[in-house]
Amino acid sequence: MTATDAAATGAAPSPAELFDLTGRTAVVTGASSGLGVRFARVLAAAGATVVVAARRAERLAEVAAGDDRMHPLVADVSAEADRAALIEAACSAGSGTIDVLVNNAGVESAGKPAEESPAGFAGVLDTNLVAPFHLAQLAARHPGPDGLSIVNISSVLGLVSAAPLGGASYAASKAGLIGLTRELAGHWGAGGVRANALAPGWFRTEMNDALFDDERSVRWIERNTMLRRPGRPCELDTALLFLAAPASSYLTGQVLTVDGGWTAR
Repeated sequence: MTATDAAATGAAPSPAELFDLTGRTAVVTGASSGLGVRFARVLAAAGATVVVAARRAERLAEVAAGDDRMHPLVADVSAEADRAALIEAACSAGSGTIDVLVNNAGVESAGKPAEESPAGFAGVLDTNLVAPFHLAQLAARHPGPDGLSIVNISSVLGLVSAAPLGGASYAASKAGLIGLTRELAGHWGAGGVRANALAPGWFRTEMNDALFDDERSVRWIERNTMLRRPGRPCELDTALLFLAAPASSYLTGQVLTVDGGWTAR
């Protein structure tokens, strides 16, 4: 019995059914490295057909290798045509609908606020904020039988400042993503579309390798995190799966922060 079947009969689904994505189609952007790879594999392990999108074909092929639930698609989410092609491909890969959209693709700021150009600032927002909006808009036209779960990957830097580090455009984009999440939830909830944001704390990724290679930066992270360490990639697994799966069927417009206590200081 699936969670849908349980709901139809009035029976409470089992814990396993609440996190089962068998027969569902998911899209994960920025899936060629870092957290995106992990997110895609978690959803596939839960039974979903996962369309993994990124710009690097070879890296995508490596991610999808050996798992027939993974469908790689080279796409640049900053390009409107690529976004449309991605959603079309996702519909074709599954049953014509999309159940989960994970807006994970993102780029970092070029420097500290005094050094960023207006064009560079706008470019970061185009990838980190405009693209998630458009992808959500397109995916919402093809919701699955139980609706659509949109998971926008924000950051603790969308909630608090990371000064003295740079990144005004990045922080602005991640804060904007939280606002977008609430707005989409409010407008589309009646149609069965849920929108939530996941805000990770300090997790090592390809984007922030330089930060983690600097001992002073690592000590700064440890000193200001209540658990006194960065996060491990696996520590986002259950949060991502919870937001994507039927387990969170009555949750929308929220920000789930997984940061070891960084924002609770």
